[in-house]
Amino acid sequence: MPVSVFVGISVDGFMARPDGGLDWLPEGGGEPHGYAEFLETVDALVIGRNTFEIVAAFETWPYGSKPAVILSRRPLDLSAVPGTAEQMAGAPAEIVAKLAARGIDHLYVDGGITIQDFLRAGLVERLIMTRVPVLIGEGIPLFGPLPHDVRLDHVATRSYPGGLVQSEYRVH
Repeated sequence: MPVSVFVGISVDGFMARPDGGLDWLPEGGGEPHGYAEFLETVDALVIGRNTFEIVAAFETWPYGSKPAVILSRRPLDLSAVPGTAEQMAGAPAEIVAKLAARGIDHLYVDGGITIQDFLRAGLVERLIMTRVPVLIGEGIPLFGPLPHDVRLDHVATRSYPGGLVQSEYRVH
């Protein structure tokens, strides 16, 4: 099953402030940069608890009505999710296997720790990073320690009038 990441990062490589804050992102997602089109290609979303708690407070749930799996061992209130939502725990490979057995064909993974866990497990096939023209100085990095180098094939780099620069890679 293809597992994809579509994420915004500051130019200095952070996906959120140290407290998880996303106030530096363009309001309303900024100019169109392919996110809506990407979201149409995925069957379900997997996010971690920290990311869920942050985005659940947004005015609009950013993932549309895609089925959502929130990774947590603690009970969660999933009422903020407009579509189907469930809670799971386990290793990334177990999560992917469970979802594949249900007929999920394309999975979108979001959230810092979750993205890092799926990368370390060798499950991410497509990585789309949109750099936002801002330096925030410190925060939660997109990438963490890896057991080995992860080779990437460059697919495309696109720039947008408002300053967003998006790079897409296939993971070996």
